[in-house]
Formats: sequence, C-alpha cells, structure tokens
Amino acid sequence: MPNDAYGPTVPRGETFSYLPPMTPERLHQQIAYLIERGWNPAVEYSEPEKARSNFWYLWKLPLFGEKSVERVLAELDACRRAYPNHLVRLIGYDNFTQSQGTAFIVHRAGAR
Repeated sequence: MPNDAYGPTVPRGETFSYLPPMTPERLHQQIAYLIERGWNPAVEYSEPEKARSNFWYLWKLPLFGEKSVERVLAELDACRRAYPNHLVRLIGYDNFTQSQGTAFIVHRAGAR
C-alpha cells in the first residue's frame, strides 16, 4: 500500500532549490558575491526535460571580468525572455581553481 503522507516528490536542481524561490534582492546579493569573489559570470539555459543532463546551452560567452551586477541581471533577463519555457542558470567560474565556484537556477520554465 503506497504511503501518500508526504505528497509528490519534486525534483531539485541545485542547493538553492531546497529554499524558497529567490527574491530579486537575494539574486542581486548572490551576483554581487560572485563578482566580489572574482568569478566570471556565465548564463546557461536548458529545456526542462534535459535539465538533469550535464550539457546546458551557453547563452553568450562568459562575462569575463564583469563588475556590474546590473549587466549580469540584464543578461539573465534577456535569456529568460528569449527562452521563456526553459530553465536559466547562473554560473560563477573560478579562474584560480579552474572550476565552477557556484551554479544555481534563476528561472524555471513557465515562471515569470
């Protein structure tokens, strides 16, 4: 007999997906933190059914050396407007460790 006490399982995409949706203020703070660390922001997008794949599409080249939070927000918004039915995530590339310092989804398919 199935136990329905917990309801349906929702797939999670990354660490922040276990928290309430990110407010614009929190997103601004996360981008500012990424820039303060010296990481290079990059925007990626993917179809929801392929989101668990290791391959996401790169929106544009990473914003190497970007210091403006507003510019990063503008690129995230442009990607979201171009692909409203896709997931959009922000990556922070760490030059020193040559890896991703952070990666999190900022827009879920079908959401505003």
